[in-house]
Amino acid sequence: MGRLINKEDLQEVLAEIKKEGKTLAVTNGCFDILHVGHVRYLNMSAKQADYLMVLLNSDKSVRAIKGESRPINKEEDRAEVLSALNCVDYVMFFDENSPSKLLEEIKPDVYTKGADYNLENLPEAKSIQSYGGKIAFIDLVEGVSTTKILEKLNS
Repeated sequence: MGRLINKEDLQEVLAEIKKEGKTLAVTNGCFDILHVGHVRYLNMSAKQADYLMVLLNSDKSVRAIKGESRPINKEEDRAEVLSALNCVDYVMFFDENSPSKLLEEIKPDVYTKGADYNLENLPEAKSIQSYGGKIAFIDLVEGVSTTKILEKLNS
């Protein structure tokens, strides 16, 4: 079961992982209405390293990216659901549209993102490449997304 951490906990968590000689994968997203695509994505992300940290867009960040009608679920609830997944070790909120600055601080061994991105259009690519980190693109489940679920509910 994952643990919700804050900025003050971050360096301690990173030091403990390093002390254990373990690797860290990091991903990020809104994870508003958790669905099978999210679960498969997170499971594949977790296989990239010993620990998986999810950087979770705060409510403020989700509204900036997705619009005023989102998120459907508030940040505390989204964090609790993610933390309950066996594959997620840590969850941490961030307010920005992109976690690039936070990634430069964390310096994960692996950063995962959906295969709908590539090195050319991934905003975080430069941050990860700046210290030699690896980027893993994870295949998405075709036809499954929070947006499509909401469209179906509203039709």
